[in-house]
Amino acid sequence: MLNFDLRRKRSFGIDLGNNNTVVSDEQRVLLSQPSYIVLDSRLASVKAVGDEAYAMYDKTHPELKPIKPLRGGVIADFESATKMIREMVRQAHGPSRIPTGYDHIISSVPYHTTNVERRALVNALENLNARHTDLVFEPIAAAIGIGLNIQEPEGKMVVDIGGGITEIVVISLSGIVTCQSIKVAGDTMDEDIQRYFRKQHNIAIGIKTAEQIKILIGAVSKDLEETPVPILVKGKDLLRGLPVTREINHMEVMEILDKSIRQIEVAIIQTLEKCPPELAADIYESGIHVTGGNALLRGLQRRLEQKVKIPVHIDSDALLSVSKGVAKVLREPKKYRSVLVTG
Repeated sequence: MLNFDLRRKRSFGIDLGNNNTVVSDEQRVLLSQPSYIVLDSRLASVKAVGDEAYAMYDKTHPELKPIKPLRGGVIADFESATKMIREMVRQAHGPSRIPTGYDHIISSVPYHTTNVERRALVNALENLNARHTDLVFEPIAAAIGIGLNIQEPEGKMVVDIGGGITEIVVISLSGIVTCQSIKVAGDTMDEDIQRYFRKQHNIAIGIKTAEQIKILIGAVSKDLEETPVPILVKGKDLLRGLPVTREINHMEVMEILDKSIRQIEVAIIQTLEKCPPELAADIYESGIHVTGGNALLRGLQRRLEQKVKIPVHIDSDALLSVSKGVAKVLREPKKYRSVLVTG
C-alpha cells in the first residue's frame, strides 16, 4: 500500500525579504531570487516571479502588472505575496510526482511586527498545506546563521540592515533583551539616490538603477581599502525628455547615503544606552555583528567602529545569514524550540 505520509516528508525554511526571498532546506539554499512578481492583468495569472519579474519591473505594458509584495519587511499585498511564495517554493523543489504537502515550514519575520502582520504571513504559508508552520524573528535567525551561541547568558548585539527595515537587537538566553527598529534601510538609500539625481541633475532614474549604483560603488567612508571605479548612469533628462548619461563616483554616493547611515548609528547608540550594564560589558568585549544585504556597503565597518568605539564584525555571508539561521532551526527544532513563534 502506498504510504501517503511520504508526501509530507519535506520541510523547508523561507526568508521572505523585502527585496530578496531565499528558500532553503535543512542543508542548503534551494532558491535565492528578488521578491518581485508580475501578474497578467486580464487573467490574474502569474506571468513571472523572481529574477524574471525583476527584469520586467518598470518595463511592462498595461496588460502586465509588476508588484513588489513586501513593504517595510512585511506583506503589503497578500494575494500577490501568496502567489509569489507558492511559485518560488515550486521552483525551489522542482516538479514532483508526490502530491503537494510539507512537514514543517519555518519563516523569518521582523521582530517589530504586529500580530496581524505575523498572521498574514502564516496565512500565506498555510496555502502550502504543511503540518507545522512556525516563525522565527529575523535578528534571532541572523545570529544563529552567523554562528553565535544565543543560548548562553552573554549579550550579543546584532544589527540587521535589510531592504525595508533595520533592526538592532541585544540577545541573551535565546531572547531579545532590547531592540531598536527603524524604517531606514536599503530601500531608503535607493530612494535617496533616485532623489539626488532628480534634484541635483534634473535626471530621472529608475529605482533599479539606483539600487545598482549602491551595489556597484556604494560607500559610507572615505577610508576604503579599494576605491571603486566611477560608473556611467543612464537616465532621462527631465527638461528635454531625452535619454542622457552622467558619471558618478563613490564620494557622491557617500554623501547621498550619509543621512541614512547616521540614523542607523543613532539607533545603535540608543540600543546600547537601553542595554543592561552586564550585557553592555559583554558587547564591549565581543563587538557588534552586522548583517543583512546592506551590511556590504564599503567602509561600513570602519565608520561604525569610529562612531561607537566598539569592535564591529561584518558577516561575510550577510545576504544569507537569516536563511542559514532558519535552516539550522529547521535542522534542530528541539534545540531551538524556544525561539519559534506561532502566528
